Amino acid sequence: MLALGVITGLLASLAASQQLYTTTTGATARPQCMTKDNIAHSTHPTSSTSYVAGKFRYSASDTVRYATSVPSFTSFTTYAAPSDSLTTLLPSLTYTTWGKWKPSATSNASDTANKYGQAAWTAQWKEARPVGFNQTSVYSSTVSPTPIPSSELVLPPRDYFGPSDCYQFPNDFVFGVASSASQIEGAAADEGKAPSIMDIIVRDDKPKAYVTNEHYYYYKQDIERVAAMGVKHFSFTIAWTRILPFAMPGTPVNQKAIDHYDDVINFIIEKGMVPVITLTHFDLPLQFFDYPQALDEGLSKTELQYLSYLTAGYSNDTFSDAFVNYAKIVLSHYADRVPTWFTFCQPPEIGNTTKAVYNILKAHADVYHWYKDDLKGTGQISIKFNANFGVPHNATSEADIFAADYYNSVQLGSYLNPMVLGKQYPESFKYFMGDSYIPLTAEDINHFKGTIDFLGLDAYSPLVVTPPVSGNTSSIQDCLQSSSAALQPWCVETSSLNDYGWNIGYRSQSYVYTATTFIREYINYVYQTWPVPIAITEFGFPVYHEASKDLSDQLFDSPRSQYYLAYMSEVLKAIHEDNVPVKGVYAWSFVDNWEFGGYDQQFGMQTVNRTTQERHYKKSFFDLVDFMKARGV
Repeated sequence: MLALGVITGLLASLAASQQLYTTTTGATARPQCMTKDNIAHSTHPTSSTSYVAGKFRYSASDTVRYATSVPSFTSFTTYAAPSDSLTTLLPSLTYTTWGKWKPSATSNASDTANKYGQAAWTAQWKEARPVGFNQTSVYSSTVSPTPIPSSELVLPPRDYFGPSDCYQFPNDFVFGVASSASQIEGAAADEGKAPSIMDIIVRDDKPKAYVTNEHYYYYKQDIERVAAMGVKHFSFTIAWTRILPFAMPGTPVNQKAIDHYDDVINFIIEKGMVPVITLTHFDLPLQFFDYPQALDEGLSKTELQYLSYLTAGYSNDTFSDAFVNYAKIVLSHYADRVPTWFTFCQPPEIGNTTKAVYNILKAHADVYHWYKDDLKGTGQISIKFNANFGVPHNATSEADIFAADYYNSVQLGSYLNPMVLGKQYPESFKYFMGDSYIPLTAEDINHFKGTIDFLGLDAYSPLVVTPPVSGNTSSIQDCLQSSSAALQPWCVETSSLNDYGWNIGYRSQSYVYTATTFIREYINYVYQTWPVPIAITEFGFPVYHEASKDLSDQLFDSPRSQYYLAYMSEVLKAIHEDNVPVKGVYAWSFVDNWEFGGYDQQFGMQTVNRTTQERHYKKSFFDLVDFMKARGV
């Protein structure tokens, strides 16, 4: 045990060298930074201190504090002309509505001669053959919101250890939460929605997204709950198959879908938050896939995922023009109220063919130019990139460094070289594509350059990377040239272990680890390579085996809190110490959701009772919001 005088000396040394982190009490108390000046005036024990025992009294162990709801807008900036004038920029649109599909019901639609009628819409679901389709939802119409009682907004007890920095976020820093349509909406075949690849991709007995969180009908209560926590930006996705059930240009627009998302946007604004929209989050219409043949051949789930993600959908010759048509319809209806748009989510996950990468680049650039030049939009447009940051297993090994550089440049450089730098695809992408590689033309590069206002990163945690054969850089090339190689398509070894055999961080239920110190390194890597502002568009942590715990234990999710607060501390260091322009963050997710075949990976800051659809706030939601507010957001 250290002597009292030694402890006193350590405290004095610490006070002289850095700031300390303390708290205040009361209903509106927030963590405060204590400087060395006011520490010097506080009382510390000395060697002459005398101690006297007195009568013990119990004290209240909890200081009651409440989350503060985001205030309503007193005025709201618009980012384009009103929708009525913007839709005149498009070719003549036809609007219609469709009903609800049930596999047990025989369609008696009499409009069989109408190629876009109720009978034709129903035929899409019959052909898609969703497995185990059974809509057992609680809701079938929009739920009116109710105020969140103050008893639900009491902040939980603090963890003993916490961030010690005192940096503040920039005045215009964005803090929001994120979600995606296929993972929370449900109402799969309601009100005209046609099937997407997400409705058929799970072919076994794992959970499907047909009902999930019923956000399609419960969105007002979900928005009410997020606003009550004080979050200012609400990021969501629009389902292409709701807006255009027949997907392609010239087909009717679903009036119910237009009205629905219009109300979602308006309610977000009414509650004092800013809407942020992603146009597609993996849930492509089935028109771009040869799925009937795939189903007839009995492809497994893994094979069907490969078909959908890596080949047919984004490589389809019709894809680019069809996406641009869909985007124009959405933008013309909502661009006046939405300041931030993302065209695609994580294209490196889905663009593993030259044609797919090119189609995504072209579609994005076409939408960007139309929004800026024709629609005269004043908001910003970006793409969300998956951020599986590769770090070398041994930072002193040239072979490991080469493998990490190769892995990172293939994923991001194939998109960001043309869009940010106005350059050709990187050499790594040429090696990656092999014989299918097609270089960009000068016209392509000119069209793509400058079409991203900032860079979105879905950055969760890193991967440790080595070549297929340790110490051998040429083994990557050997793997790429062998279509049967086990490490295809990336042709690097990835791991969660560092050079000394330790996990890189505390393990989650999925691929995420609490290796949050790497986020600062990654932000620096990206900004120094492609110098545009950065937003962290997804980051989150599914606590290990959380779904199997009692409710009270799920709600006290300290590992998730530790992940979020450490992560944000590293973002602050990147801003203040590295001068990287990080413009905002969006936590994934505001609620537990369907994770492409299951509910065990709970990324949410709220639980969901799948029987009643009741939500409960988790500790991490309070901790993250509290951290952000204490630092100026």
